[in-house]
Amino acid sequence: MSIVHAQLACGVFRLRYAVRECAVRVRVDVMPDAPSVRWEDVHGAARGVVYGLLSGEDEALARALHDGGWQGKPLKPVGVAGPLFLGAPRKKGVYTTSRDGSVWFGSPVPEIASVLVRALAGTEELAWGKTRLWVRGITVDADAVRPAGKGPVELETVTPVVLKHEDRNLLPGDEHYLDRLQHNLAHKADLLGLPAPRGLRVLEAGPRRRFTVRGAPRIGARVRVAMEADGRFVNAIRSWGLGLDTIQGFGWVR
Repeated sequence: MSIVHAQLACGVFRLRYAVRECAVRVRVDVMPDAPSVRWEDVHGAARGVVYGLLSGEDEALARALHDGGWQGKPLKPVGVAGPLFLGAPRKKGVYTTSRDGSVWFGSPVPEIASVLVRALAGTEELAWGKTRLWVRGITVDADAVRPAGKGPVELETVTPVVLKHEDRNLLPGDEHYLDRLQHNLAHKADLLGLPAPRGLRVLEAGPRRRFTVRGAPRIGARVRVAMEADGRFVNAIRSWGLGLDTIQGFGWVR
């Protein structure tokens, strides 16, 4: 067994015991075959990658999630972020890569998380749009299964948070932004049977970012927020994300 597949097998073994009642984040270490990723693929490819992994391991679950959401509600409790590249050279207008890349996957639902990792255990590369990402290893994030108590918490996203009000894209500081983010979090808490957070505040926001996904614009900004929340919900959101379109890579929490 290669080192890569030994790491993947270890991830699956750990996951079987870690996710029985917990949310899980999984980091996949990757190496690209190109010096850059097309901008339209950064978020545009994420959804297809997720459903490809799920359907390859459990076609019925993937179809049910795609067609109807989870447990009779349209929400899809899956988060993804990537590809992210450490030390990538800065080049205006280009999403550059490096040999040190990662893609994050997560879900607050153990059934979904376990399918994702089992699928990754048999994957040697991820087709991220036009870019091939060679899988070098997989790590289950222990923080995502660590018990957490009640109290104030801060969360910071590494990808833009997408929110809308009456088909209008919202940015931090806009009217209705906090209301829609609170509504989104409460809706997710309800699906998971957990208490909704309170006292939501935006502490910091990044610049406006615009991406095209399946021909439609996605506009948002990275944020750092504070809230009073049950520890189980904090773990869940770290594995799911803030805002809309998390299955397309938006709102992933650092």
